[in-house]
Parts: sequence; structure tokens; C-alpha cells
Amino acid sequence: MAVFRSLLFLLILLVVTPPYTLGVILCRPLPHHMRRQTVVPWVNFTIWLIKHVLGIPYRLVGAENIPARASIVLAKHQSAWETFMLQEVFKDTVFVWRKEIKYLPFFGWALASIPMIETDRNASRSSLKRLVDQGRDRLDKGYTVIIFPEGTRSQPGSKNRYKIGGAHLAVETGTPVVPVALNSGEFWGRNALFKRTGIATVSVGPAIDPTGLTANEVTNQAEAWIEAEMRRISPQLYEVSP
Repeated sequence: MAVFRSLLFLLILLVVTPPYTLGVILCRPLPHHMRRQTVVPWVNFTIWLIKHVLGIPYRLVGAENIPARASIVLAKHQSAWETFMLQEVFKDTVFVWRKEIKYLPFFGWALASIPMIETDRNASRSSLKRLVDQGRDRLDKGYTVIIFPEGTRSQPGSKNRYKIGGAHLAVETGTPVVPVALNSGEFWGRNALFKRTGIATVSVGPAIDPTGLTANEVTNQAEAWIEAEMRRISPQLYEVSP
């Protein structure tokens, strides 16, 4: 059944995405907010497919911690699942994504048309400046900025090194940071064609005020909360200390 669900999900997206993407590209002359809204129906449709075709809905923990204002979300990253579902948890979002993604057929072209916030793999002074310049602009427009501080997907039960880009943006703009833990990788594996059904957990932590803190201090606080919460969400994946 999981194989059938996964293949059906892929087939539907292969049919729907290319023509929809071409429509998004034609909207490039529109103002930013209008361009961002052009992808919302496709995202909502994909979220519906994930919930009802793949059978991977989620339970939300800590909804009371979601700020009413634009914020910076530092989220665990385990699969493509959260790139869709976090857009339902947080309203009016943009992602920080590697600039190479815009060269991917259809999906990348659509992202380049919105646009999101481009970055690269290094943490050079120039790349951090670009992140702050673009991030400040999006925050001023009322968007919540979602960043995966590990930079790439981690296997369930493990973690990658947390990078300071998102925290640096928070310190420079005085924007609260919202840490998010999730376990999507237990159902949607990294680069996995076939997904497993199940209810994922998205846990939102208390916002971190960057006032008076360094980027490293903000990153450390977010990492400590996320990794501790991961052990609560998926205790079976972590060794218990004697």
C-alpha cells in the first residue's frame, strides 16, 4: 500500500507541477507579495496530497509559541516534507535556500520567480551580508523567514553542525528566533522514493529574543532546545545514557 501511495503521489505531482510552474513564471512582473501568492494553491494542493495520499499528517505541539509578528524559524531538517508543511504551520513564509536550487527544472524555476532568499554553502562575510540584506527586506514585508540551520537534511537520531546564518540575521534585525523540532524523516526518508504512513510531530519552542546576544549564543540556545526536544519526540532513536 505504501508503494502505491508513493507512486500515486509522484505521478500526480509530475502531471500537475510543470504546467503550474509555467504559470508562476509568467507572473514574474507582478509585485513580490502577488508572486508569492501564486504558488500558494500548488503548495496547499501538495500538502493535501501529503496528508491524504501519502498518509503523513502531523500533530502540532507548542502552537502557543508561534509569534503574531514576522519571525525567524530555525527548524530541524530531515526531508522535503517540512518544506511544504511548515508553510501551513507558519503563515506568509519564505525559505532560505541554496542558490543552486533555482536551476532545478520546474520546481527551482518557480522558486526563482517568487523569489525566496538565496544563500550559498559558505559563511563568508559577503554571503552573510547577502543573507541579512535579503532577510531584512522579507521581514520588513511581513514574511516569516524559515531557515534550516544544519544546512542539509539529517538522518533521524543524528544531527549536523548548526550554522550561524539564521541567528546572525536575527541579531542584525532584532527579530525573535523560533526553534522547531520535527520527526518527518521517520516517514519520509532522505531521497526515499517510497514513504511510510504515520503522524509526524512538529514541535514549536518558545521564541528566543536576540537582544544582547551574539549569533553564536542564539544558535546555541536554539540547538540546545531543538536537540533536547528531538529526544523527547523520538526517544527510541537516541541512546539512553547510563
